[in-house]
Amino acid sequence: MSDKKNQLKAFERLLVIMDELREQCPWDKKQTMQSLRHLTIEEVYELGDAILDNDLIEVKKELGDVLLHIVFYSKIGSETNVFDIADVCNAICDKLIKRHPHIYGDVKVENEEDVKRNWEQLKLKEGKKSVLEGVPRSLPALVKANRIQDKVAGVGFDWERPEQVFQKVEEELAELRAEVKKGDVKAIENEFGDVLFSMINYARFLKVNPENALEKTNKKFIKRFQYLESKAKELNKSLKDMSLQEMDVFWEEAKHL
Repeated sequence: MSDKKNQLKAFERLLVIMDELREQCPWDKKQTMQSLRHLTIEEVYELGDAILDNDLIEVKKELGDVLLHIVFYSKIGSETNVFDIADVCNAICDKLIKRHPHIYGDVKVENEEDVKRNWEQLKLKEGKKSVLEGVPRSLPALVKANRIQDKVAGVGFDWERPEQVFQKVEEELAELRAEVKKGDVKAIENEFGDVLFSMINYARFLKVNPENALEKTNKKFIKRFQYLESKAKELNKSLKDMSLQEMDVFWEEAKHL
């Protein structure tokens, strides 16, 4: 691992390359914050995939891609004298110092829950009207629900025990079943949303990240289904021509891979 001097040297190298690309490369010269936005989102998702796969080599590569985007936005900002990479770094440093009075001040904390509560209270003192202002509107719904619940819990709006949350899950499931029997699609959708919201809340009490849990299940399903497809191909069969019983044999095999 490199020391601080070499780390700073490597970061300076990236800044120099970014300057050169912005001046000389036709593609890089054309980019704006708006044109980069969707690419940045894609890079963050690729980083998330690498983290879930625990592929540390890939994590390193994807972190580089994300860092490049941060430097790129900062370079664009500097061209209109709004901000540059130093402003970006100093702004986050100032925020971290201000938000961690238990490290840089005289505030005492007992655990991470105290830290999270202090964090939300400090944000309100900074002028935010709601603790939910910091939840991005464009977040995927599952991630957004998790962030909403985490933030309101930080100011004390929360259940006391996991059993209470699970009771809420059961209550929401009963309401969903009742609406399914009635057949009102709009009401079913509302209750289905409540079930998901309560399950995400329960996950928080179980110390489980619901987004990670669901994505791991997605990956597991994909792996098993692709095994099923490969076995069907070996038999020169199409899945639509196989019975559920035939498919289930290979599905059970896939569980043990």
